[in-house]
Amino acid sequence: MFNLFKRVSIFGYGVISYLVFLATFIYSIGFVANLPFAPRTLDGDPRLPFWTALGIDVLLLGLFAVQHSLMARPAFKAWWTRWIPEAAERSTYVLFSSLALILLYRFWQPLGGEIWVIENRSGRLVMGAVFGFGWALVLYATLLINHFDLFGLRQVWLQLLGRPYTNLAFKVPGAYKLVRHPLYLGWFLCFWATPTMSAAHLLFAVLTSLYILAAIQLEERDLVRAHPEYAEYRRQVPMLLPRIGSRAKADGGREAA
Repeated sequence: MFNLFKRVSIFGYGVISYLVFLATFIYSIGFVANLPFAPRTLDGDPRLPFWTALGIDVLLLGLFAVQHSLMARPAFKAWWTRWIPEAAERSTYVLFSSLALILLYRFWQPLGGEIWVIENRSGRLVMGAVFGFGWALVLYATLLINHFDLFGLRQVWLQLLGRPYTNLAFKVPGAYKLVRHPLYLGWFLCFWATPTMSAAHLLFAVLTSLYILAAIQLEERDLVRAHPEYAEYRRQVPMLLPRIGSRAKADGGREAA
């Protein structure tokens, strides 16, 4: 009976963690695009002196970067699972990442100022379309590599059934034939495609872009260790920008974080 309660509890924890992520993901769209349903957004009237606001924003982005990268490393996972059930490790990572984003959204400080403004209606529509495509690409990329495994639901579902977890096969589905990291390409489009680039938005886009480029190096190092065939895949397929008129010949690839 206790074992059944434990399995059900872990599964419930995984579902709750996923729902927190899903709500955070939806809110992220409103936060970046300054949509009305989001109480706090990237832009707005400055509430604090510029340098104070800048320091807070950099600190918030730094906290997210440290949490997101540290908890994704194999060494941390090995240590972490000494204290939590292995089946709940991914759900815990997802939950902590969502909480770090919620903290960022809650305390983010607008900086004021405009770097560029596209007044032309067609230009604004193009930017809006690229922005929407970016979010769709992010979701599409997670579905290609097993969305439910990436966000911990597959792990807690298997343990609920009493079945052992098995690693996903190394493969190159869909957009992964064109670039190694379509998910991150999607994030770049989400963060940079805007008709109005404010100082706060530019700070957010620059720092998140630098973080993504650094995180790719860490993830690919882990992927080569876990899947030796990834080294050949990396030689054949570009990182973020597809080669026009070329196709990958590798047999596999997936995001690590």
